[in-house]
Amino acid sequence: MRLPAHLRLGRIRGLARRIGAVIAECAYAQRRMAELATAPDRYFFEPDAAPETYAEFLYRTSGVLQHEPSARARARSHARAT
Repeated sequence: MRLPAHLRLGRIRGLARRIGAVIAECAYAQRRMAELATAPDRYFFEPDAAPETYAEFLYRTSGVLQHEPSARARARSHARAT
């Protein structure tokens, strides 16, 4: 017995949505790994220690910083989680 067309389309859409979510997660992980690999703090002997000079502080913060999501994006992801 075959499923009606609208149920098959729903399953195909759900599968496409899951595949899209996996691809988006992979893209995020790749971007984050690139940020971490190029971060200036990675090359210090004590990366968690406070900078000793203002110049060192400026150097450490010169890399790509991870931006916090907007309030709209946070609210949207919070609504999905509940």
